[in-house]
Amino acid sequence: MAKGTKKRAARGRGAARGRGPEPVTASVDGGLAELVPDRDRPRGWTLLLDGKPQSHVDLDDPAYLDFEYQRRFGHIADLAAPPGRPLHAVHLGGGAFTLARYIAATRPRSTQQIIEIDAPLVQFVRRELPLDPGDRIRVRGADARAGLAKVPDGWADLIIADVFSGARTPAHLTSAEFLAEVRRALRPDGYYAANLADGPPLAHLRAQIATARAAFAEVCLTADPAVLRGRRFGNAVLLAADRALPLAELTRRAASDPHPARVEHGRALADFTGGATPVTDATAAPSPAPPPAVFA
Repeated sequence: MAKGTKKRAARGRGAARGRGPEPVTASVDGGLAELVPDRDRPRGWTLLLDGKPQSHVDLDDPAYLDFEYQRRFGHIADLAAPPGRPLHAVHLGGGAFTLARYIAATRPRSTQQIIEIDAPLVQFVRRELPLDPGDRIRVRGADARAGLAKVPDGWADLIIADVFSGARTPAHLTSAEFLAEVRRALRPDGYYAANLADGPPLAHLRAQIATARAAFAEVCLTADPAVLRGRRFGNAVLLAADRALPLAELTRRAASDPHPARVEHGRALADFTGGATPVTDATAAPSPAPPPAVFA
């Protein structure tokens, strides 16, 4: 929430004996990583860290997005530029490289950077779910903020932040100073998208919206209405830019999703923020831990 075997191994382990592929595990910096086969998709895999779902990948169809919040990111990637135009994209947080694979499939010739601090996790995913060498995806082992600092000024069309340590976003990736670094790396018309996880009383989510609204001209939020009402813990996807946002199309896609969501913007989003103030490095705290029932 917070977020096969290698191609050869997947074929060998299951197909030779008439069975599907089996789960694969590895110890990584973030805990125990496990790749669990999707029984409905022959080469689909779910990545779990310490039993918590992080990513889903279908190696046969990388344009397929299984997780709700990843579909929200997919909508943003679809609308970041005219259809088919390559993007310069930066992914803060790697997981199973789901969104980078999606952009490579839907926007060939895109150039992408993944910044992931957990080097053993990167090695595990690279080994078991290899990237296509022609997809122009570079994976860098670094802290998200430190790695972002090495991205050239104005390089990125899209920056996606989906960083969790355990099930919490680290404090230094929630501040106004962090968003200043995001803006530096973005093109003037670029998009910033972030996966935010929170539950009642939604103090973290409101503060993150306030921080983004102080940094960018336009901000919107897509989330399940139950999350926005503070009825349950869940994910919300924030989109920010210094240009008009594709609100009508985002709203249409969110409403027609298998798990419908609402898009908040403008006065409604300001009212939702409820007087929350921007977060700075001096006041930043990690996002709240989800209750155990979320992963039951």
